[in-house]
This record gives sequence, C-alpha cells and structure tokens, in this order.
Amino acid sequence: MAELNGMQGNEIADDFKRKNISQGRWSEAWSVFKASFWKLIALNLIVLITFAPGIAIVYVRAAYITSIGGIYPFNATVGNYPPDILIGLAERVNLSADILFYALFFIAGLIASVGISGATYCIRKLIQTHGEFHFKSFFHGIKVGYLSTAVPVTAFILLIYSTFLIGDWMAIARATGENVAGAITAYVFIVIADVVCGIYLAWVFAIGVSYRVKLKYLLRNAFVLIFGTPLQTVFMCGFTLLPVWLMMGGGFWQIIGMIFFVFIGFSFMLLSWMSFAQWAFDLYIAPAVQTEKETARAKKSEKELAEEKAAEDRQRALELLAAGKSELISHPILPINREEKFVVLGKTYTRANISGAADERRKLSESISAYEREHENDSVYVEYNKMFADREKALVENPKDKKKKKISADNLLK
Repeated sequence: MAELNGMQGNEIADDFKRKNISQGRWSEAWSVFKASFWKLIALNLIVLITFAPGIAIVYVRAAYITSIGGIYPFNATVGNYPPDILIGLAERVNLSADILFYALFFIAGLIASVGISGATYCIRKLIQTHGEFHFKSFFHGIKVGYLSTAVPVTAFILLIYSTFLIGDWMAIARATGENVAGAITAYVFIVIADVVCGIYLAWVFAIGVSYRVKLKYLLRNAFVLIFGTPLQTVFMCGFTLLPVWLMMGGGFWQIIGMIFFVFIGFSFMLLSWMSFAQWAFDLYIAPAVQTEKETARAKKSEKELAEEKAAEDRQRALELLAAGKSELISHPILPINREEKFVVLGKTYTRANISGAADERRKLSESISAYEREHENDSVYVEYNKMFADREKALVENPKDKKKKKISADNLLK
C-alpha cells in the first residue's frame, strides 16, 4: 500500500490522549457501544436536532405536491383541457418542486454538519479513551471539524440533487413518449457516481475530522485508503448504513428503522465508520499513544519539567554511585581458614548429623559478625566508605548551591 502523507503526528486529539487497547478494534467498538450506550443516545438526539431542517424539507415538499394535486387537472376526465396539456404534467410538477425544495438541502446540510462534526469528535474520543466523554468536547469538535465535515457533505448533496433531477427528467421523457435512452444512461451513471463518490467522500470525511492534513494529501490519502482496503471499505459502508436499509424495507421494518434513527441511528453509523477508519489508520500510521506518565508530564510547566529532570539526573547518579561501590571492600570480611573442616552430609545422614551442621553454621555466622565488629574501624574501610558518603551527600544537597561542585554521571568517580 502506498504511503499516507502528512498524517503522522497530526492527529486531532486536543483534549484527550490515545490509550492502548487490550483487545481488537472491533471488540473495542462493541465495548464502547455497550458501556457508553446512553451517551450515544444523547449524542444522537443532538444530531437529530441539526437534521430537523432537512427532515422538514422532505415533509413540506410532500405536502406541497399533495396540495398541487387538488388544483391541477391531472385526470383527463376532469374539465375540458386539451389532452396534450395533461401529458407529463404530474412529472413536470415533481421536477419544479424538486428543483426548489431539494436546493434547500444545501442549507440543511450546512446545519446538519454542525451536529455531525461535534458528534464525530466525541465518538472518536470514546473510541480512543475507552469511554471518557464530556459534552464540552462536542463544541470543540465543531470548532476543529466543521469545515472537514461540511465540504464532503455539500459535495454529496450535490450528487443527490443531480440524481433527483435526472430521475425527474427520465420520468418526463417516459410520460411524454420521448426517447428515454439518454435519460436512462445519465441516471445509471449518476447512481454509480453516487456510490463511488459517496465512498470516496466518506474517507475524505474520516481523514479530515481525524487529522490536520493539507488538501492535496487529504484527497490523495482518501484514494490510497480506498484501494488499500477495497473489500473492507465496501462491507463497512453497507454495515454502517444498516439504519437506512431498515427504513427502505417498508412496513414494519420502516417503523423499526425510524425508531432506530431517532434513538441511536446517527451515533451507530458514526461509531461504525470511525471505528473502521481508526482500524485502517492504525494499520498504516504508527499511533502516537502516550502513557499516563507522559500525559501528566505534558501538563507540567517548563520549570517543573526542569526540576523533575534535575531530580532524575541526581537519582541516576546515585544509582551509578551505588553500582560503583564494592561490597567486597566496603566492610570487613572474615578470611577463609583453609584448616577449618566442616561436616559434609552424605547421601545418608542422621538427625545428629543435621544438628552438628546447624551448630557449625551458627558458629561461622558468629565468627563473621565478631570479625566485622573487630575491624569495622580499620582505616582502609573508613576511608573507602567516607569517599562514597561525601559524594552521596553532594548529590542530595540543594542543586541550586553553585559553590559546590556539581556531580553528575560524567564526573561522578573523578
């Protein structure tokens, strides 16, 4: 797979730090769904509010066409209208209504992008922090991700708008008896463009809300990810749109789909797609996952970091000091007396043999302690230990005292 340019180290995660996951990406997404179910419902309701203008446009359009049906003579048996006027009249009314009302979708899309961008940032935070969430992140998500959301949403609405108009053109051509070959060809091509460009724009959206990247890299990387994960992308697009498939089922399934959309549909789609996108990012981008210690260090001031570094240097020097101090010559050790003999237990031994060996061990321990007490003040041991004691004292004293020689790992034993 080609390289993803401009994304390494540019992840948009301003108020959270990524944590390592102890399980697979899909298991993690399922865990987030279960553990944060009510949070996802709350986010879904917020997004639903921003989709209200678009939903209102659909219902107002339907009401408008219905009202027109009571005025226009769509039935040839009503009135004395010439038959030529009635041919294709209903289709032309639909076209004029679609031109007007579906054009308003562009404004509705800009409003819906507010909810999508905020919810996407929150869901990314849930995925990458194992469930941490605050509603203030929603507003930060709007700030950093609105433009990256509004652009692909507007582009997709343009495709859908063109599809509706070409569909109306095809319906008029069929109703008036004109040659429909051109209209059908155009409709097939626009539907294919909806699918292909829709998938591409979904990747543009996923990259744009996840990374700060230049436009040329954004567009290029979306192509790279499509061709790098073709089967996975197609499958996940189908899975992500599960609420849409339910609504298209009609009847009972349509009711289930509408209920699903109201409570969890938008959150489900965002969670599914962003989890998949994060899986792809993790495959080809080394994640900058920080430990809790590094996260805490990031919040400290330069002065605090400098003091912490100085303390670490002193601790390292102390460890080197301790490593340089030899236990063999820092205190007296009883010389080996080759003339002494000890009881050696053979393969068979009695309780008396064990008791005798224990007595010899106790006597040897007493001899070692007595020898140490007798020679602990010998000059060789006193001078050696005093040298290390002075160096250790210099290390633990206030490092701001510039009159004293600074002892570090470089000059510790000089």
